[in-house]
Amino acid sequence: QVQLVESGGGLVQAGGSLRLSCVASGSIFSINFMGWYRQAPGAQRVLVAGISSGGSTNYADSVKGRFTISRDNAKNTMYLQMNSLKPEDTAVYYCKVVVGLRQYWGQGTQVTVSS
Repeated sequence: QVQLVESGGGLVQAGGSLRLSCVASGSIFSINFMGWYRQAPGAQRVLVAGISSGGSTNYADSVKGRFTISRDNAKNTMYLQMNSLKPEDTAVYYCKVVVGLRQYWGQGTQVTVSS
């Protein structure tokens, strides 16, 4: 089993910044993929940013140039630096890791951006 703990969400004004963290623990031998997803009310959960074990990254078009994903393999921790936040970034943000053929989700952290 793998446990994920997210932190860093909150309320911020438009134009502000937040940094989300996701710490993985448990039966971790090799994390293949780590990613941040978000789900707004009434919408599907969508990928925001992902990072592979080799460090390759990909971003949703809506966050390119504003969000940066990174990972610290030694700490089994992933980050999402979010700058120039917009009201449409408001959502519950979830981290996901893929270990082998299994995927695990965090409990989610709320990000609210006021206009």
